Amino acid sequence: MSEWDAVVAAVGRAQQGEPGGHEALLEQWEATTAGDHAQRCVLAHYLADREPQLGDEVAWDEAALREHALLDDDALVAVGIPSARGMAPSLHLNLADGYLRQGRVDEARTQLDAGLAAVDALGDDGYGAMIRGGLERLAERLTQVGGT
Repeated sequence: MSEWDAVVAAVGRAQQGEPGGHEALLEQWEATTAGDHAQRCVLAHYLADREPQLGDEVAWDEAALREHALLDDDALVAVGIPSARGMAPSLHLNLADGYLRQGRVDEARTQLDAGLAAVDALGDDGYGAMIRGGLERLAERLTQVGGT
């Protein structure tokens, strides 16, 4: 099992753009077991952001959402997320964006709808506003490509 301190440290390195940050995330992924859904969800979420290839980014976004589906609602409390449900809109947004960039408009719409269905789990704070805004912009992009 990968410990939260090590996961958070790897995320921090990657987010700061430090040399070896991506590798640190991968090392932590390798340290997880099949039952470490919370750690895997967080790691996959951040690994997706570091992938230069769209196909790899989408694969990590899919992994994050798969792992998220297996979480108890309090599984992310250790990293400051009081309700795992609050992470769902971001995960759906990221996957929808990747699908849209791949030309998978119907799948993007499905993910957008799932993200919008979960926005009530977002707080009335800067993070919530950012994710809501991202979902709104994605909806506009989908309308432009005919994915109504």
